[in-house]
Amino acid sequence: MKDGMISKEYLIMIITATIIGTLARAFTIKEDFRQYPSYPNGYMLHLVTGSVAAALGAFAIPALMTKNFTAVTFLALAIQQFRDVRKSERESLKDLENTEFAYRGDAYIDGIAKTFESRNYFSLIVSFITALTMQIIDSNMAWINILSGAIVGFIVLYILKRFSKGKTIGDIADVKEGRIEIKESELFVDGIYVSNLLGSDNSSRLFQNEGLAVVIYPHEEHYRISLDNYGQRQAALFEATRTLGVKRYHFTRKEYEKGIIVITLVPIIKDIDKLIEAVKKTPLLESVKKSHTVMDTNLVGRD
Repeated sequence: MKDGMISKEYLIMIITATIIGTLARAFTIKEDFRQYPSYPNGYMLHLVTGSVAAALGAFAIPALMTKNFTAVTFLALAIQQFRDVRKSERESLKDLENTEFAYRGDAYIDGIAKTFESRNYFSLIVSFITALTMQIIDSNMAWINILSGAIVGFIVLYILKRFSKGKTIGDIADVKEGRIEIKESELFVDGIYVSNLLGSDNSSRLFQNEGLAVVIYPHEEHYRISLDNYGQRQAALFEATRTLGVKRYHFTRKEYEKGIIVITLVPIIKDIDKLIEAVKKTPLLESVKKSHTVMDTNLVGRD
C-alpha cells in the first residue's frame, strides 16, 4: 500500500475473497428459505448482510499485512452487529406470529434467529480463509492465487455446512399417515384422542371428508425427550400448516404411553405426501436436543 493507495495484489485479494464469501451466503440461502418469510426482499437482505460479512473477512488479511491494526478491530464491531441482526430477526418473526396459520413458537423463532446470525459468520470465515490462502500461495500469476483461494474457500464452506447441519424429525422418528375417526364431537387419530371441539355436524363432516393426519413414532425411547417438547411439536405443526395451508382446525397431541405424536388439520391443499415430508423435514430445535451418549457417559462418571 503506497501513498494511501491499495496495491493491485491486495485489491485482487479483497475482491476475490468478498465474492467467494458472498457466494457462500448465497449457496446457503436455499436452506433457509423454508424458515424465513418475505421473499424476494428477505433474499436480498440475506445477500446484503452476507456480502458485508464477506467484505470484513476479505479486508482482514490486507489490514494485518500493512500493519493497519485499527481496521482489524472492525471485526469485533461486526460481530456485535450480527448479534443485533439476530435480535432484529427474532423481533420480526415474533411480530408475524399472529399472521400465520399456526404459531412458530418461541423455541423455533430462537433457532431461526441464531441460524440467521451464524450464516453471516459463514461468509466472514470463508472470505477470510480465501484471502489467507491467496496470501500464502502468493504466486506471480494472479489466476493461480484466485483459483487456489476459491477452491480452499469452497472446501471450508462444505466443512462448515456439514459441521452446522442439524437433524430433523425424520432422522429420529417415522412419520406415517394417520387414520381419522369422529366419535360424536370427539376427534381421534389411530385411536388416539385429539380433541372434543368438533361440536357441530358440519365440523365433523369437514374433518372426516377433508382432514389429514400424520403420526410420529420415535425410533428410540430417549428421542421422546425431544419430540414430547411442546416447542418441537409446535414447530412441526407450523411447518405442516405453512406447507398445506389451513382451511379450518389444526391440532397437535401426544400419547403418553408410547410417546406417539399426532398432527392433524383440515388443509387448503389436501396432499398427505407433502404433509409427511413437511413434518419429516422440521428441524430438531437446539433448545430441546439431548445427547443420549453424553448423558450415559456422565452418569457412568458419577458412579
